[in-house]
Amino acid sequence: MRSGGALTAALGMLLVLVCAVTRASPGGVTTTAPIVSPAVAPSGAEALAVQWVNVTVPQRGVVLAAVARPNGAGPFATVVILHGSHGFAHEYVRLARDLAQSGVQAIAACWFRGSAGAGSRFITPIDCPMSPPMPGASSPEAVQVVDTLVQAARTLPGASPDRIGLLGHSRGAGAVLTYLLGGRSVTAAVLNSGGYPRQLADLAPTLGTPLLILHGTADDPADGGVAVTKVEMARGFEAALRAAGKSVETVYYEGGRHNGLFSDDAQYRDEVRQILAFLLRRLRS
Repeated sequence: MRSGGALTAALGMLLVLVCAVTRASPGGVTTTAPIVSPAVAPSGAEALAVQWVNVTVPQRGVVLAAVARPNGAGPFATVVILHGSHGFAHEYVRLARDLAQSGVQAIAACWFRGSAGAGSRFITPIDCPMSPPMPGASSPEAVQVVDTLVQAARTLPGASPDRIGLLGHSRGAGAVLTYLLGGRSVTAAVLNSGGYPRQLADLAPTLGTPLLILHGTADDPADGGVAVTKVEMARGFEAALRAAGKSVETVYYEGGRHNGLFSDDAQYRDEVRQILAFLLRRLRS
């Protein structure tokens, strides 16, 4: 995994090259090309082998993000990682680094500041006070942040702009799904411990992005979940996708909890393996 001077210099150039240029997103919404600039490592994360950047979200805030880049010249398939309600954390940077070690450039983004919920006990937080406030997973604010991060990912040094994926956990998975069901698309997306309200089944035919769903069979509010993250909801959404002829792969972890990705080492290792296999297959095809 590469970090340091060359990437820092290239990212610095983006502040000049990526100015306020309007464009039409796939969903028909006019947005502004993101401003990406180098950032200082947050307190307590100085030793992590990643490159830190700031991504400006107009009228929302400045998203802090850790870029883990594979060895080599690229261009690389790139995935944006969105954390859950428990907030941004070292564990998401670890995930980004583990993906990068196998050839996928990964961007762990603090897409909102602060934290909430029972899941906070499973992570080591990283403070990012300039990031936007926590949005609802299905809100226009969440869609705007996700869209800005997707566009920023396309501009990063070493990224292949037509091979971009999204990976979300819990509230992050909900934001990814809202983004995709709103008419936008990326090359592939991973939903971990996501929420699947029943009305989403009606929108399944609109999905244009291949999905990997990872979910524990014992997802429960005591571990940070909510009613719509129970495994029955995930299975129902999977069934709607299959009935609509959509591309979906699923892995259900027997006895897995809502935050099993962070609390169970064996589940973490298998999830990384499943995510890599899916992303490398979809983003390299």
